[in-house]
Amino acid sequence: MNSLYRDSRLYPLLVANLFSSVGTGITMTAIPWLLIQKSGGETLFGYITTAMTIIMFLLTPYVGMWIDHISRKAMLLIGEAMGLIIVAIFALCGIAGMKYDVWHLAILFASGSLYYFLFYPTLFAFNQEVFDHDQYKALNGVMEIQGQLATVISGGTASLLLTKVPLCWILSLDVLTYGIAIFCLLFIPYHRSMRKAEKSSFWKKITEGCYYMRAHPSLFWFLLASFMPFIGVMMTNYLHPIYIADVLKEDGSVYGIQSMVYGFGAAFAGAVVPFLLKRIGTELSITVTVLIYACAITLFLLVRNTLVFYVLVGLTAFGNAGTRVARSSLMMDRIPNDKIGRVDSLFRAVGFMIRAFLLSVFTGAVSLQNVLIPYAILSGLLVISGLAVLRLGTSVKKEQSDISKAL
Repeated sequence: MNSLYRDSRLYPLLVANLFSSVGTGITMTAIPWLLIQKSGGETLFGYITTAMTIIMFLLTPYVGMWIDHISRKAMLLIGEAMGLIIVAIFALCGIAGMKYDVWHLAILFASGSLYYFLFYPTLFAFNQEVFDHDQYKALNGVMEIQGQLATVISGGTASLLLTKVPLCWILSLDVLTYGIAIFCLLFIPYHRSMRKAEKSSFWKKITEGCYYMRAHPSLFWFLLASFMPFIGVMMTNYLHPIYIADVLKEDGSVYGIQSMVYGFGAAFAGAVVPFLLKRIGTELSITVTVLIYACAITLFLLVRNTLVFYVLVGLTAFGNAGTRVARSSLMMDRIPNDKIGRVDSLFRAVGFMIRAFLLSVFTGAVSLQNVLIPYAILSGLLVISGLAVLRLGTSVKKEQSDISKAL
């Protein structure tokens, strides 16, 4: 682990990710809350989220191919620059006196979603390419802590700013953080690794992740099941604001505080799970964290108290973040770097399909004033996923052992 902290590339990467995550996090906390305050906003937010999920699903294979064929540092910089330009336009319009309508908020939400969509899979592949194999577990833990520190800061800041500061100044802060992130990324030394030229067809190139996973079926189903806590978090990003308003009868400050609580729980997972990986192994660590998430999401069906709600948010944060740290380490260990973008995109594409279906169901349930039905569906899916990783963990570990012996 010490070799990671002596690596000069780590610190500008962390600073860049911290600032861009804080700025975008504040905006992406504010926009959903402002949307659901408008007439029919709850249902509209569901439709917007569903539309963005479909768009990102269609783009996913191409993004995976770009990640494996284009400079990953260049892709990170392009994503930051696009985010800066879009947010700056709306910030300047607001400062000039323009009032933000629903379609303005929709565009801002869409641009923030696309930023996350491009940035995080690229960063994942960039980290695997730049850092050494023995640094992966510590690196994923540090990145999780940093990411959740950004969540805590953005959640706390959003809870303070939402009712006191005009949106145009929140967007101006976002523009500043994008600029700092670009500056830091420019100073990270990067030499693109040599990759074999692929002479296969365009279709083969974008579906390489499918071919690779088809050769490793146990690993595929294990990784897919372990991806479900992340899908659960994406769903609760839509459900929690409505849950807070309709079930807990609380205001926007609770929404901001729950983001902070989530950040603390996830940061704790980032600190603990790398040690857990060394103690009990990657596969068992994933099983434990998925089951924690499944239990916590089930208990939301019984909660009517704000304090208990915060506790469950913390547990879901630990379960999801812990799973992500362990899962990322497993993928970095098992997936070749020249295929990591497309394999990662395969799971994101399947995830988008599941999210689109769930959002369409959940939006209908919310329109009928019954937000607990979606939580019950999530509970069932996560329990099944927990049982799946419990069943498949041994097979995945044995497959890796067989590969190591063959080498």
